[in-house]
Amino acid sequence: MQVDGYVEDKYIEVFKDGVTLDDGYKTLPADLEIINADIISKVYLTIQEGKFHQVKRMFESIGMKVLFLKRVSMGPLNLDESLSPGEYRELTENEINLLKSHINVI
Repeated sequence: MQVDGYVEDKYIEVFKDGVTLDDGYKTLPADLEIINADIISKVYLTIQEGKFHQVKRMFESIGMKVLFLKRVSMGPLNLDESLSPGEYRELTENEINLLKSHINVI
């Protein structure tokens, strides 16, 4: 992901503690990995939930704007890089079993 501005190390802890969004909702803890901090920073962000435009709203809450965002996985499933935006395919039996094995039942 690319973010407009210098993403500082202090934000790693901010995201780990959960971020309060514009509607007052506090997100679950997230793991922020800074790949390159510069005028346009490159980062990886791992979240545990997926609220409406959550990632963009998390960065907006610290005064930064997401310029480019690409989801690379969902849970234990890495997304198929050969698919174009908007394209999809059926899950394989292995992928279905992988997802089923990671379901948390309350």
